[in-house]
Amino acid sequence: MNSNHLLLEEPIRMASILEPSKPSFFPAMTKIVGTLGPKSRSVEIISDCLKAGMSVARFDFSWGDIEFHQETLENLKTAVKSTRKLCAIMLDTGGPELQVVNKTEHPISLEADTKVILTPDQDKPATSNLLPINYHGLSKAVKKGDTIFIGQYLFTGNETTSVWLEVDEVCGEDVVCLIKNSATLSGTLYTLHVSQIRIDMPTLTDKDKEVISTWGVRNNIDILSLSYTRHAEDIRHARCFLSKLGELNQTQIFAKIENIEGLTHFDEILQEADGIIFSRGNLGIDLPPEKVFLFQKAALYKCNMMGKPAVVTRVVDSMTDNLRPTRAEATDVANAVLDGSDAILLGAETLRGLYPVETVSTVGKICAEAEKVFNQDLYFKKTVKNVGEPMSHLESIASSAVRAAIKVKASAIICFTSSGRAARLIAKYRPTMPVISVVIPRLKTNQLRWTFSGAFEARQSLIVRGLFPMLADPRHPAESKSGSNESVLKVALDHGKASGVIKPHDRVVVCQKLGDASVVKILELED
Repeated sequence: MNSNHLLLEEPIRMASILEPSKPSFFPAMTKIVGTLGPKSRSVEIISDCLKAGMSVARFDFSWGDIEFHQETLENLKTAVKSTRKLCAIMLDTGGPELQVVNKTEHPISLEADTKVILTPDQDKPATSNLLPINYHGLSKAVKKGDTIFIGQYLFTGNETTSVWLEVDEVCGEDVVCLIKNSATLSGTLYTLHVSQIRIDMPTLTDKDKEVISTWGVRNNIDILSLSYTRHAEDIRHARCFLSKLGELNQTQIFAKIENIEGLTHFDEILQEADGIIFSRGNLGIDLPPEKVFLFQKAALYKCNMMGKPAVVTRVVDSMTDNLRPTRAEATDVANAVLDGSDAILLGAETLRGLYPVETVSTVGKICAEAEKVFNQDLYFKKTVKNVGEPMSHLESIASSAVRAAIKVKASAIICFTSSGRAARLIAKYRPTMPVISVVIPRLKTNQLRWTFSGAFEARQSLIVRGLFPMLADPRHPAESKSGSNESVLKVALDHGKASGVIKPHDRVVVCQKLGDASVVKILELED
């Protein structure tokens, strides 16, 4: 496990705390995933979120119907065109999520030290003494003394809106529980989480498959967030399902680790998944509070060493209702960056929060400050050591490009790629400067029609720390036979200049294929 990725320079750093942060085109190297919902689905709000630093839009299908999410996505497309900022689409499955069903929508008051019955009979109305749930097997899964947590969707843990229950007895299919704290449940949907208990339901449910094969196919989703991933087989099953859905065979699968079962099989899941999402809300219920940070640090380190994106959730819950985060939350965001996370995922804060744009902006600013004191030198050495020798050809080129860029104090690394793999490998070494990934589309056919690849690869890199993609003209190959590809390089340099990353007399490191050879070269720019 990594020990110290914090670099403090005394006394310069202490003095610089008082200096105002400098604005930049890229708010932070760490990416921000925003969940779009009732408070963040208008073109105006989405546009402002994109400008503030959101690069991935998450659509959570544990609530809402296909029509609602499609309207939101159409607004996102309009916002992307008007802001000229790329945004990836993430579909988050409902998975085997247990829910309390409140058809009346009336608030339900639960009093501490009284009892409430959880029943699978959804025809019964929800009351202070009876809560219908969407699962018939709960009575077989729990025993006396087990802990159950109920709260609003993306619950905050606030003890006035969520409740802890302790199983008292099992009566047939009903479960009688003792209420541990007083709370009022308001709204139609509450998630129910049973601590450290296996729920005998498929990870990819029939409802998930229907959503993916309709909404997912229609919108060519870039990333599938597989909720409640418990085994590597869950990833393989999902990948097999996607492979039969045309373009979705390119969709990346991120495993969402939410319980003890997923944590136990983490290493094998990491091997199969394209990335990991640490769902700290549910993990914080399954794990003792004092163990959550330990898993975060150990798991992030493993993701970093494998070069797979790691996403951390539940960081600024209080910003759902407040304009500023708490001191603890601000520190938590910074620590997630220092621990090596690629992206921060905002859930309730943007979905139903009062300040979605301000939340994205605030988190981006905290990430940018944390990146300034990230100990890249130590991280680079550990990553190289972990790869070992002999290095693969691509790994050697990627690490050399980063080393050269740091030595010459380059303002950016430009990488030409068609699959995106080379750029992701460079980003794995966490260079201190942005990596501009120039994705060169490739012509391909399914024997019925010709299409260009590249759009998926470009958008999928929007969740990787430090990687900023641009889609090149397909007439320029990623592999140049003539010695250099000056025209597409000029486009990349112009993009860097326009964004303020590259300035006159700056040095830029370029990584590209020339014939059969991969080349790293250093350019010194003129006026």
